Amino acid sequence: MTAEEITTTTAPAVEPKVFKKAKKHKRIVQSGQAHIQATFNNTIISITDKKGEILTASSAGANGFRGSKKGTAYAAQVAAEKAASLAKQEHGVNSVDVFVKGIGLGRDNAIRAIGAQGISINSITDTTPIPHGGVRPKRERKP
Repeated sequence: MTAEEITTTTAPAVEPKVFKKAKKHKRIVQSGQAHIQATFNNTIISITDKKGEILTASSAGANGFRGSKKGTAYAAQVAAEKAASLAKQEHGVNSVDVFVKGIGLGRDNAIRAIGAQGISINSITDTTPIPHGGVRPKRERKP
């Protein structure tokens, strides 16, 4: 066999299939909820619609704060500003009901930062879990 015969008898090259990515549509939500979880080590802000489906989220750690700086009030403020501005630009959020959980330093600053972005705050609810009944008491000491 010659070189010409070998090239003509081989199978044609198969082109790889190209899958198109489904286009993600942006939801326009006028009012939603802002969930702030403020611990001593970090502050997490999630802005959701009325059903609780997350539109945007941000945290102190995601904004470049590391270590003990994540638990500061300023880090919570920066995280809340970022989450609120994204929610307003991308989803058109104008008003929120705020739900605060935890006892961290960033509770108040995060709420103020959301209001400073031009989003009106309808209500503020504290959803911090409170123990009721407490733990089981220690056993009585033996004589």
